[in-house]
Amino acid sequence: MNEEKEILGLLDGLIGKAMSAGAEAADAVFVEGVSLSLAYRLGERENLSRSEGADLGLRVLIGKRQAIVSSSDTSSDALDELVERAVAMARVVPEDPFCGLADPGQLATEFPDLEVADAREPTVEILSDRAARAEEAALAVHGVTNSEGAEAGWGRTHVALAASNGFSQYRSGSMHSISASVLAGENTGMERDYDYISVVHGEDMPPPEDIGRSAGEKAVKRLNPKKAATAQVPIIYDPRVSNSLVGHLTSAINGVSVGRGTTFLKDKLEKEIFPSAITVVDDPLRKRGLRSKSFDGEGIATKRHEIIKDGVLTTWIMDLRSARQLGLKTTGHASRGTSSPPSPSTTNLYLEAGDITPKALMADVKNGLYVTELMGFGINGVTGDYSRGASGFWIEDGELAYPVNEVTIAGNLVDMFANLTAADDLEFRYGTNAPTLRIDGMTIAGR
Repeated sequence: MNEEKEILGLLDGLIGKAMSAGAEAADAVFVEGVSLSLAYRLGERENLSRSEGADLGLRVLIGKRQAIVSSSDTSSDALDELVERAVAMARVVPEDPFCGLADPGQLATEFPDLEVADAREPTVEILSDRAARAEEAALAVHGVTNSEGAEAGWGRTHVALAASNGFSQYRSGSMHSISASVLAGENTGMERDYDYISVVHGEDMPPPEDIGRSAGEKAVKRLNPKKAATAQVPIIYDPRVSNSLVGHLTSAINGVSVGRGTTFLKDKLEKEIFPSAITVVDDPLRKRGLRSKSFDGEGIATKRHEIIKDGVLTTWIMDLRSARQLGLKTTGHASRGTSSPPSPSTTNLYLEAGDITPKALMADVKNGLYVTELMGFGINGVTGDYSRGASGFWIEDGELAYPVNEVTIAGNLVDMFANLTAADDLEFRYGTNAPTLRIDGMTIAGR
């Protein structure tokens, strides 16, 4: 608590200096983080690293001009120089008619405990045990022949935000993670795969053996892949990659892209773009969520949004600036670093589970592709054209038949969204989550 008061006092003092130097409005953000990671490979500790750092950013506004300056030096002389540079820059930069702080009446006033900070820092011995157990379980899988290693990590972040509109708040967050990556097979027939998980509280971490065993089994299943012929068939996205489709959606409805008119969904607000069974949620208030927060990067209260409700696009993802440009109200999605202005970003994003099992989802697929890995980023945000490298398993008569690699899957996101079906296996493992998804009518480019 003393540290919190000290940091907020530092920011309040910095804003006072900026106002005295000629700023009409100002805000400041302080980010402090510490992380610890430990890697094991072939039963030996390979790497142990710890990093700590802190950074401070000041945004100064004069009229419709704004400037941002950051520094890791919080000494009095350094902060005086920071203010001087920021004010000088704000006097000469081009005007931005949509920039500005929140009105006091827009600011968050309630800050529920979202349980996003684990007060217990794991010891090196705990991380070592997690990594060792994960790799040992992976190597025990029959067919696994080598290891790229297993890693256990932990991190904690403190963020403080203060502004001349009266906002002044501090929050903390933590994360524990385990990953394992192994190889199966011999010589030129080797295949690699991995598994990974992250949680806010260490007590919510599954047994490390589960992660290692999963990585090993995935690698073995990929042995002896075949080529797939070019065809138009149903595509099934494994949950490990299905979340990417939700990410493409939110990129297309980001307020910045909408304001510029550079998105294929620019005219789709309040229109049906998914089947009626599909709902996509962004929930910043989810307890122990990896991206949970009660206020955004501009001090606006966050809330749960059904971005897609019964297939209909209900909102853009907006911060204050993009909302002003679009003539709308912010959705509380501002994300903020120390060296750049706020910009819209999602939090705990997920596509809701359907009512059909993954097995039933592909039961009627005579020929298709089950995708477990995607490569490249061939997405045209203006047209929605989609083309990505993929690997996974060929589906024959509703069953996984054999591994497939070196294929390209292609389509257009408008058509893909309209032909999407969700399974019932949603799990919260990442910041963005989705169940197994099926899309009909896509093209595979193979041999």
